[in-house]
Amino acid sequence: MYLTFLGTCAGTPSLQRNVTAIALTLPAAGDWLFDCGEATQHQYMRSALKPGKLEKIFITHLHGDHIFGLPGLLTSRSMSSISQPLTVYGPAGIRAFIDNALSLSGSWVSFPLEIIEIDEGVIFDDGGYRVTAFPLSHVVPCFGYRIEQYDKPGYLDAARLKAEGIPSGPWFQQLKQGATIILPDGRHVAGRDYLGPAIKGKSVAIFGDTAPSAAGRLLAENVDVMVHETTLEAAMAEKANSRGHSTTVQAACTARDAGAKRLIATHFSSRYGTGDMPRLLAECQSVFPATELAYDFAVFEI
Repeated sequence: MYLTFLGTCAGTPSLQRNVTAIALTLPAAGDWLFDCGEATQHQYMRSALKPGKLEKIFITHLHGDHIFGLPGLLTSRSMSSISQPLTVYGPAGIRAFIDNALSLSGSWVSFPLEIIEIDEGVIFDDGGYRVTAFPLSHVVPCFGYRIEQYDKPGYLDAARLKAEGIPSGPWFQQLKQGATIILPDGRHVAGRDYLGPAIKGKSVAIFGDTAPSAAGRLLAENVDVMVHETTLEAAMAEKANSRGHSTTVQAACTARDAGAKRLIATHFSSRYGTGDMPRLLAECQSVFPATELAYDFAVFEI
C-alpha cells in the first residue's frame, strides 16, 4: 500500500508545490484519489500513476484547491478511452459541481460515473476495505476519511498438512480461508487448525482541512499512518484556527493524542518555500517525533 502526494500546497499553488491531491495505491487493486486540486491531471502525467487504474475519488470539501481539477481529470480520462467505472464521493454539492461543470462546458464522460454525496459514518465496505467519513472543523462542511484494511487469514501450514497425509488440491484455497473441507476419503479438515496468526490490515487517516477537534482524534485513533494538514507554523495558531486550519504543533498533538504510529504533514501555505521545511518539520517533531513532511511526488509505503 502506497501514498503518492500529487500536491501539497494550501489555497494556491507555489513554484515548488501544486494544490492538494493524494493517491492511495492498494495491493492487487486500483488507485483511490483523495481530493483533486487544479492541475491534478498534469501531476498524474509527471508521476508513475495511471488514470486508467483510478477507481475512486474521495473529496474532503468543496473549496477550489481541493476540487478544481476534477472536471479536467474526468474529461481527459474519457478522451483517453478509459472505460473503467469511477465513483466520486464527497459532501453535498459535489454532484451539482460536476454536473454543471460538464454541462456548461459541453463536456461528457464515456465511462460509468457514480457520484455519491456522503454524510458521516461508513461510506464504503467491500469486505476487503472499509472507509469511514468523519466531520471536521472547517469553514464549510468538510470530512476526513479513515481507510481500514480488513485482517487477512494467517499463512497456511502446507508442510504440516503434507506431514499429516492431507494431499494438496483445490481445497487448499478453502483451507486458507479457514473453512472446513471434506476430503475424498471422508476426512474432515478444519482450515483454522492449520493457519498461522491473522495478518493485521493497515489503516490510514486522511484529513481534510480542519482546526483541532475531538473528531480528529477518533478519525486517527491508532492508525498506521495519519495524513494531516499543517497550513501554518505554530506561532500563527490564531490565524490558522480562525480559518478552519491547523498548525504544525496542533497536527502533531492530534497524532500524539490519537496514538497514530506515523504522521505525514501536508497542505502547507504557499508562503513557505523549500527553505522553510526543516523549521516546520522541527516544530512537528518537537511534539511527535515520527513525523515526515510530504512534498510533491513523494511516495510513502504504508
